Amino acid sequence: MNPAEFTTLALSENDLWWFRGMKRILFDLLDPLAAGNKPLLVMEAGAGTGHMACVLRERYGWRMFATELSWEGVRRTPQREGVLPVQANIEACPFLDSTFDAVVSLDVLVHFPRGLERQALREFARVLKPGGRLILRVSALDVLRSRHSEFCHELQRFTRRRLIQAVSESGFQVLRCTYANSILLPVALARFRVWEPLMGSPVASGTAPGPSWLDQLLNQPLKLESALISRGWNLPAGQSLILLAVKP
Repeated sequence: MNPAEFTTLALSENDLWWFRGMKRILFDLLDPLAAGNKPLLVMEAGAGTGHMACVLRERYGWRMFATELSWEGVRRTPQREGVLPVQANIEACPFLDSTFDAVVSLDVLVHFPRGLERQALREFARVLKPGGRLILRVSALDVLRSRHSEFCHELQRFTRRRLIQAVSESGFQVLRCTYANSILLPVALARFRVWEPLMGSPVASGTAPGPSWLDQLLNQPLKLESALISRGWNLPAGQSLILLAVKP
């Protein structure tokens, strides 16, 4: 990822509408997994600033290994009990076989050239215990590639079919895979395919904070999607994909 994005993330990932809404959807999938279980040992693969590792530690009591390639991300990881920052390449994880109860990887596989994400997925399978869970989130649909995608050094986006195939062929049984950030899909298409080219928008981060009224407005569709996904709906298209799988 572009090192410059770490600064923007640190300012936005706690409060920006997209992060708030996508956390809510993620919790809808993770809450049943965590209910009644003992504290788990979890690797976050591509932990960025360490923010989500801290959120998961606080919400579920998991012991988190916040694994990140960039020192810029590692150094920003908060000093919290139960959160250990690790600088490492997730294509060659520095952990023994069958170490973790779960692996979480959010918006990381998109930074691999197409096809090369398989090595990371095989590493996730290796370090997971039998019965361990994999939770993935990735950007979806090539048509939604934007100036923000270029800024963040995003190299690929996924369809549901291709993501399920890659995960299945890497040693996992897929339990669920749904698109998310779906209701705003027409807005995203208009912005990325019409407005940005027409205006000659520069390559730049799209996660900078905006007006509070706009933030609240954009958060409403994700609230609705959270309600649908928590009831078992799998959305047919969207800007992101979220997948839950198990290592047999």
